[in-house]
Amino acid sequence: MARARQISKSDQPDPETWLRGLPKAELHLHLEGSITPETLVELSKRNDPTPLTLAEARGVYSYHDFPSFLLCFKAVTTRLHTPADYELITYNMLRDLAQQGVRHAEVYISIGILYWQDRLDVDLVITAIERGRTRAEADFNISLLWIIDAVRHFGVEACARVFRKAADLQHLYPSIVGIGIGGNELLGPAHEFRELYQQAKAAGLRLTCHAGENTGPQSIWAAVNIGAERIGHALSAQDDPDLIEVLVDRQIPLELNITSNLRTGCCPSLEDHPVRRYFEEGLMVTLNSDDPPFFGANLLDEYLLAHRTFEFPLDQLRELAANSIEASFLPPERKLTLLAEVERYAL
Repeated sequence: MARARQISKSDQPDPETWLRGLPKAELHLHLEGSITPETLVELSKRNDPTPLTLAEARGVYSYHDFPSFLLCFKAVTTRLHTPADYELITYNMLRDLAQQGVRHAEVYISIGILYWQDRLDVDLVITAIERGRTRAEADFNISLLWIIDAVRHFGVEACARVFRKAADLQHLYPSIVGIGIGGNELLGPAHEFRELYQQAKAAGLRLTCHAGENTGPQSIWAAVNIGAERIGHALSAQDDPDLIEVLVDRQIPLELNITSNLRTGCCPSLEDHPVRRYFEEGLMVTLNSDDPPFFGANLLDEYLLAHRTFEFPLDQLRELAANSIEASFLPPERKLTLLAEVERYAL
C-alpha cells in the first residue's frame, strides 16, 4: 500500500495509547500458546487435586532454547483436560486480544497434538472452541478464524490425518479456513508435505506454513514451492537475496514474530532481526505474537518494540496494521470494513 506521510515527533500522540487503539489483526497466534499463567491457574483449579499458585504457574513457562521451548509448550497443553477448558482459553484469548486493539485474529489450534495425546474427542473440542469464539466475538467486538495446525515432526501420515479432519470440519464450521504445519522444521521438512498441501488446497482450505524459524532459507523456498499463501517467521530469508526478491515480487505475507525469535534463540539479538530490512525492501510484513505468555510480549508489545527499537514511526505501524488485514483470510467485504477503520484512525 502507499506510504503515509510521516509526522514529526512533536505531533505524535502517546505511542502506547495510540497503538493500543490502532485496529489490527493477529495472524500468527497459537491457541494453546495464548494460555496466560492466570488462565493456567484457572485450569489448575478445575483439574488438579492441588491447584497451582500463580507463582508456580509462572514457573511452568521456563525454557532456555527452542527444543526446551517445545517441551515447555507441551507442559502447558497437557493441563487441558476437558473440552470446557478449550472454551475457557478461547474466550480468554479473545478478551486479551481485544484489550490490545485487535479487531480480527487467525489462530492456530493444534489438532495434531490432540490426536497425539489421544485424550479428548476432537469434535467435542471444536464444538467447545466455537462456543468460546461465539461468546467472545459478541462480548468484545472481535472476529476469529481458525487454522488447523499439524505437527510436522510427527510425520506425514499424522499430518495427513489432521488435514483430512480440517477438510471435513470446514463444512460444519465456516470459521475454519486453513491449515498449517508447526513444530520442528529440522524433523519435518516442508517439501515432504507437497502432496498434502495440494490436497488441502483442492478441498478449499487456505495454506500457511511455519518456515525459516530455526532452519535456513531452503525451508522457506520449500514453503513457497508447496503453495504456502502466508509464511510464519521467515527469519532466514535474510540470508538469500534471490529468495528476498521472490518474496517481494509475489508479495507473500510474512508473519513475523520478533520477540519469539529472540526468546527461542532463533535470532541471537534484536539488532540481528530483519524486520526493518524486510519492510524497507518491500516485503509484505505483518507483526504477530506467536505464544505471548511464553515470550513475555503480546501483540501490542510487538508494535511498541517495532516503534521503540526498530524506529518505525506511527504512520508506518499503521501501514503494518493494514498489512495484517490485507494478509488475512477474511472475505473481501470484511477486509474493506476493517481497512476503512485503519484508514480513519487518526494520528
